[in-house]
Formats: sequence, structure tokens, C-alpha cells
Amino acid sequence: MDMIQKPKGTKDLLPEDSYKWQFVERKVAKVLENYGFKEIRVPVFEYTELFQRGVGETTDVVQKEMYTFDDKGGRSITLRPEGTAGAVRAYLENGMASKPSPVKLYYNMAMYRYENVQKGRLREFHQIGAELIGSSSYLADVDTILMAKSIFNTLNIPNIKLNINSIGCPKCRSEYQKKLREFIGKNLDSYCDTCKTRFEKNPMRILDCKEKKCKELNVGAPMMIDYLCEECKEHFENVKSALSSANVEFEIDSSIVRGLDYYTKTVFEFIDDKTGLTVLGGGRYDGLVEEFGGAPTPAVGFATGVERVMELFEATNEQVQENVPDLYIVSCGDKENIKAIEIAKNLRKAGVYVEKDIMERSFKAQFKYADKLNCKNVIVIGEDELTSGKVKVKNMATGEEVEAELAPEAIINIIK
Repeated sequence: MDMIQKPKGTKDLLPEDSYKWQFVERKVAKVLENYGFKEIRVPVFEYTELFQRGVGETTDVVQKEMYTFDDKGGRSITLRPEGTAGAVRAYLENGMASKPSPVKLYYNMAMYRYENVQKGRLREFHQIGAELIGSSSYLADVDTILMAKSIFNTLNIPNIKLNINSIGCPKCRSEYQKKLREFIGKNLDSYCDTCKTRFEKNPMRILDCKEKKCKELNVGAPMMIDYLCEECKEHFENVKSALSSANVEFEIDSSIVRGLDYYTKTVFEFIDDKTGLTVLGGGRYDGLVEEFGGAPTPAVGFATGVERVMELFEATNEQVQENVPDLYIVSCGDKENIKAIEIAKNLRKAGVYVEKDIMERSFKAQFKYADKLNCKNVIVIGEDELTSGKVKVKNMATGEEVEAELAPEAIINIIK
């Protein structure tokens, strides 16, 4: 019988790697929590309409990449391709709008997109994201960007540069889209079929096309930043000024439009300088809560791909130390094994990482196994130890042995 393998575009995270992920995830969570963000967990699947309305029908995500299917009740269901739409839906559905503003949420979740599988791109991938809902101030944009920057500082990941842009609001965007259609319209026949379908509905999506010929045709296109209304212009100037005052280096990249339709005003990307790849992206999305049926509510957020962060982290940091057992209990014989169970139970209750024999191996085989596990200390419970009520605690690194009472408290005093 053939062995069943994992689907294309997925990856097993094995124990020898998962502890590194846990280390990084804890570090990032600490940064977010220090800014007042609290974790939210939303369903892995939602009604398809949520992403059509939120992410945008003209985006690559909705048009090409979503895992969509009808459930047994005939309802169209989609595996979440990103986190913001679900977080905002949960914010509205659970009455979080009545909480003090701003509401600060973060998540660490698997996402699903039917992409061409290549290095750094999987069909099941993971994102850590943050959503700040309820503030229209430029200060919220700045705080969010500073928080994102803190993630890379905390993880000791260098050579990450910040690019920012403003893509305006619906008011100033309509004038810009007229100019953009004029520019693109001259060569529309040469664009790919997807871009042609976007021409009337949302020509800005054409600027985000990955096709080589479309990228070439877009050279010299008018820039949204030149068509900002007074309000958007002032907002962007305040963001730039505050970042400069905080000694944050950035570049203005007028080509950033982000791949999702809900963005307004400030958009930003953190780029790995060596590869040119985007490691974290985000921006303001003032219309999304209203799009989902809520009152007009400003918001700003970001997401970062955990797989890419892990690559950068491992390339620039020393090996994270794997958690190894504080103690291994060697025992043979029924009475001895029962005592080992009792001691291990009480030590674990006290927070000690303990391993013991559950394979009924010989003394010699148990010592070999303890060595392979890199156990810090070993004790032997044999007939003599049961009679005397004393054990020798052996430090596996130094070979030193210290006698102790056969009691959890006494053993803890030596190994801790």
C-alpha cells in the first residue's frame, strides 16, 4: 500500500524546529502585548462573501488564490487567505465596538492561498498580524509602524528597511483613477487578461500585477501620492514628520499599493535589504468596518509571514537552545518503577522537566537513552536506594555526584 503524503504547498513542522518557532512567537507576542494588543483567534473558514467584500473582488487573492468550496448545506465557504477580514468581522459580531477605543487585537494563525509553490511561498502559511481599530489619528499609524519595527529589533534581524506610501481615500482616489485609466488605456490591449478585467472596476490593481510585460507597461504611470486631497496629504506629512522625529529611517515608495482592496491612506512595507522581499506589510483601512455593516470606524494594522521571519532569524542569530530534561530517573523492578512514578509526578508538579523509563529497558540502555536526550542530571532508583531512602544525583556534564534524600524537595535543591 502506498504511503499517503502531505498535499503540495504544505510543510510539516517537526519537533526539532517547532521549539525555535515557539521561541520567536513568544518574543513577538511580548512586543505586541507591550503595546497593549491582546490575542484573538477566529475560524479557519468563513463565508466567502466576507473576503469578496473585504479583500476585494479584483484582487489576486480573491480572483486566483482562495480555497473556496460549497459545504454540505450548499453555502460557499473559504479557508481564510488573510487575517484582517476575520478579525474585523469578529470585532463587529461580538460587540467589541462598545469597548473603549482603540481596540487592539493580534493573531498568530495559518492562512491558505492556492499559489504557485516556490521557495518562500506555501499554500498553507502562517501570519502574525495586528489590528488597531478605532483611531483616525496619524499617531496610530506611527505607533503601528514603530511596533512592527520593534519586532525586527527584538529578534535581532538586521538589514530591514521601511518603505511607506499613501494611497489616499475614496475622495481623492477617484480623480487619480481617471488619470491612471488615461495612461493605461493607451496600451490596454497589451496588458494581461486579468489587468483588462480590472481596468474599469479598479485600475490601481493593475499596478500590483506581477506579470513582467504589465510591469514594463506600468513604468511612468501617474502616482497616487501626487493626487492626494488636503486631508490625506496632511495625514501623510504628519506620519513622515513623526517617524523622522523618532529617528526612524524610511523611503517613500510610490509603487506600494498593497495586494488587498481595503487599504486607505498610509501603507507600508518592511523589506529585507538582501533579497528585496517584503517581510511585513500593512497600512490603514478606514472603510472596512463600514463595509461589513458597522459604523464608520478607522483602523490600521499589519501582518508578517512567520516562515520568512524564521528564515531571517535563523540566518542572523545563534542556535536557540532546545529544552532538555532536568532529570532522568533510571529504575528497574516493579517497586522501583512505582517509586520512580511517584517522584517524577511530584517533580513535574513542581515545574521540573523529568524523563523516566517507560520502555522497560535495562539500566545500561536507560543511561544511553538519557545521554541521547542530553539530560542534565540522572538518578538511579534501585533496591539499595529504596532501602536507604537516598539517591546519588549525577551531573551529566561534569560527572559529579551528590547524595540526596529520595524526596522531590531534596532532589530539586541539587538540580536547580
